[in-house]
Amino acid sequence: MTEIYQDEPEPAKPERSPGGKFLMVLLMGFLLTIPLFVTWLLVYDRQNQSETAQQSIVSGWGGEQVFAGPKLVLPYTARVQETVEQDGKAVTRTNMVKREIFLAPETVKLDSKLKTQTKKRAIYEVVVYDSSISGAAQFKLPDDFKRNGIAIEDIDFAAAELRFGLSDARGLAGDNRVSVDGQTLTLKPGKGLGETGNSGFFAWVDATRLIDGELDADFAIRFKGNQSLTIAPHAGQTIWTVKSKWPHPSFTGSFLPETEQTKVTADGFEAQYLITNLALGTSLVSTEAGQQVLPRSAVYASSADQAIAAAVSASATVGLIQPVDVYGQVDRAAKYGFLIIGFTFVAFLLFDLIGGVRISSVQYILIGAALVLFFVLLLAFAEIIGFALAFVAASIATIGLITAYSASVLSSWRRASLVGGLLAGLYGAIYILLSLEAYSLLIGSLLVFAALAGVMFVTRRLDWSTSLSRASA
Repeated sequence: MTEIYQDEPEPAKPERSPGGKFLMVLLMGFLLTIPLFVTWLLVYDRQNQSETAQQSIVSGWGGEQVFAGPKLVLPYTARVQETVEQDGKAVTRTNMVKREIFLAPETVKLDSKLKTQTKKRAIYEVVVYDSSISGAAQFKLPDDFKRNGIAIEDIDFAAAELRFGLSDARGLAGDNRVSVDGQTLTLKPGKGLGETGNSGFFAWVDATRLIDGELDADFAIRFKGNQSLTIAPHAGQTIWTVKSKWPHPSFTGSFLPETEQTKVTADGFEAQYLITNLALGTSLVSTEAGQQVLPRSAVYASSADQAIAAAVSASATVGLIQPVDVYGQVDRAAKYGFLIIGFTFVAFLLFDLIGGVRISSVQYILIGAALVLFFVLLLAFAEIIGFALAFVAASIATIGLITAYSASVLSSWRRASLVGGLLAGLYGAIYILLSLEAYSLLIGSLLVFAALAGVMFVTRRLDWSTSLSRASA
């Protein structure tokens, strides 16, 4: 009699313990930090491309301008002694050398008007301006001029120069005018001021009247630039008034405009600066060129440099900023990626532990990839349609994808709808956090605290160390 043996069914394999599943989900979360970090690099790269494109757009227009002056430059003869060896003996010689002394005005008034427009190329745009500066400056020798150790008779007043500094002289227009005591001067290129890296223009002037009197200069300068205008003041008193129809100014530098004289509305802005020589901490007379003042973007790029900080201490800047910094907002949103991934993974982990739904590590990775892809979509859409609409579009696409996938993973549309509702709430909370900069840390920490408290409450009776098994059907 032949015996027939029947294979016995294999016993169901025990599943990981709840603690093991938690560690597995935690590992999946750490792995997703790699694509999330790549997303941050992508935002940084796109921002650099935007800045490069902006510089290309305004390459023939004029850069971020720094304006300085006017200053009188007076040549003088200095006696310099040197000791040389001749026939084995030390011989002292006196040489006559030509040097320059820089004289800043007692008072200078500047009236600036900025006509703005937005230049675009493809998806990139930049704010440019056409500036007209009219002003008046009054020069005279200080009463204590002799303390500088320079004799009046050694100065060649007839060969003086009236110098103006402009960091990017390519932006100069052709209708500039300078006059001294009613006499129109002829402007010459070059020989700017140290504050603008010696870039600018000048005019020859006979300053003999300074010996026992004053010299008055009037000027009207027109130039083009982009994004910001910086003034490097150097006078006994500088009064700078700036007006524009651009509604989004940014006042930076070491000097801010007078509060009562500053108005910012939807139709533009008007501001007035009052800067005294005591605040500058420099003398009106100097034998050295001034320290270079950098434009706004260069200051931000090198804010940690002590030399840059010193240059900022003698400047006042008006920036024409864009109201929405797309790349900055996407970068801030991406920093909440860990929060979104963490909340979503916790929800699926609870379905696994409490709801009895088995979820594999591959499914966690796919869901996490969709969450990371949200920020890529956000960046791509934001460059074209703006941040707000991009956030809505990317949120709808991501929520729809994960909800549909969750219906299959969780074997229930009701459970999938809970996941979709969770994601909608998370994205809504993040959008609110981005708009409330002052309270973003407080609200974010409260959300994390509430989530942790909820997970602790739901899993308070769960044995994290016991392996679970589900009987096969």
